[in-house]
Amino acid sequence: MLILLPPSESKTAPVSGAPVTRGALSFPELTEDREHLVATLAHVSAQENALAVLGVGQSLAEDVARNRELLTAPSGPALSVYSGVLYDALDAASLSDAARAVADRSLVVISALWGAVRPGDRIPAYRLSMGTDLPRHGKLTTWWKPRLFPVLDQAAAGRVVVDCRSAAYAAAWKAPAIRTVAVRVEQLNEAGKRSVVSHNAKHTRGLVARFLCEHVAAHGNLETVEAVRDALAQRWTVELTEPTARKAGTLTVVLDPPTR
Repeated sequence: MLILLPPSESKTAPVSGAPVTRGALSFPELTEDREHLVATLAHVSAQENALAVLGVGQSLAEDVARNRELLTAPSGPALSVYSGVLYDALDAASLSDAARAVADRSLVVISALWGAVRPGDRIPAYRLSMGTDLPRHGKLTTWWKPRLFPVLDQAAAGRVVVDCRSAAYAAAWKAPAIRTVAVRVEQLNEAGKRSVVSHNAKHTRGLVARFLCEHVAAHGNLETVEAVRDALAQRWTVELTEPTARKAGTLTVVLDPPTR
């Protein structure tokens, strides 16, 4: 099983640790591409119009300034650098050793800067979104597509893919449709009607990723989309739209009405 996650916009900057070793990151085929992006991002982040180019406000000026020191800044494991709602729910630090081992081999974070990283890859904090139109590279979603395709297709070969990414990161690489299910979250209200949720969806996707890691650690690998559905159904109301050769399936997690 492969579980795809988006990065977080917010990141926790490591205060100690050796700088990133680009050739030591997972998917070393992407090393040269990462080097080009790091150099371009450092150059752009030093310009007067850096905030505008990167599409952020003045409140994030410190984050952008940190982009100029990516090769010398302290690095830490990816799952400790990425923060925010999804990663708080995943709470990787509290996983058992067995569940953490599953996470290390199953979780892949799609990144605008690094392409794709695994939980143990040591990276610095950075500010860059997949939707950015970066000089010399263009829109990063488009730029990464041909580069991620061969690498991640190989990583996903023969595995069920559970896609917890947001739209921009999902567009950078489409997993093999027939073995892929995207996680959708809907909320029931007191009248029994459903609505699609956004903010709470991140939280639920983090819980889903955590649950699957714990389940595989306890019961063994999940080898079909139906097995993933059945596992999640132990905790949530879950509906499966089966994947086809052309279109990925959907796992809809239906949340109970909020308690008052």
